[in-house]
Amino acid sequence: MTPGRTASALVIDDEAPARDELSYLLRTAFSVAPVDAAQNSSDAFRYLQERSYDVVFLDVRMPALNGIELGNVLCRFAAPPAIVFVTAFEEYAVRAFEIGACDYLLKPVSRARLSTALGRALGRSPDHPDSPDDDPFATIAVEIAGRTRFIPREQVRWVEAEGDYVRLHTTDGSAYLLRMPISHLEERWSAYGFIRIHRGFLVQVKHITEFSVTNGVHAVTVAGQSLPVSRRHVREVRDRILRAGRRGLHVRD
Repeated sequence: MTPGRTASALVIDDEAPARDELSYLLRTAFSVAPVDAAQNSSDAFRYLQERSYDVVFLDVRMPALNGIELGNVLCRFAAPPAIVFVTAFEEYAVRAFEIGACDYLLKPVSRARLSTALGRALGRSPDHPDSPDDDPFATIAVEIAGRTRFIPREQVRWVEAEGDYVRLHTTDGSAYLLRMPISHLEERWSAYGFIRIHRGFLVQVKHITEFSVTNGVHAVTVAGQSLPVSRRHVREVRDRILRAGRRGLHVRD
């Protein structure tokens, strides 16, 4: 979004009271303009043919295309808008984040929560345009026995690839399976201390306690677990490890 330009939004919700309330809040509390409102996917596509939007607010349960299906279509646009889901149902959060949603709001939406969502969608805080944005990948939504749990990034020690899924290994010894390519997390978490050590592993450097080479095989130790380091990643990993070694990390040849 160009600095100084007013953000534009499209609100899509089949329930008029919820649609009107969110539209009013966006216009009055955050000076978003224009704010257009659609009651279903057909109306939404008519608006989308006429103009592009910075952010689209989507309900999940709607007639015809539901919010998840519509979100999948929006993600394929040449210049896709940021997507924020607004719903009364928790159980769709994992699928929403899988398609790249910036945020997932539960009704009724508070002004404070909407402010955070707008900041994530627009890359800034709406109330303080020059302040840094909250990171939408600071937490990851995982589904456990029909319930959604949000795992903070700082609690993840390492990530293990399992086909089209990843398994998050956390500081409390738990492991959570999530449908997401490991490259997706590598791209978003590399600035927060995570490093790719192998095609199957992404590791938080601060949790590495040892770097070792045994019979030409490189490995790092995290929470007592030995993880392989592939040849293509050895140099980068070793450089990071050596820098960390000055803070007490053990390097063993």
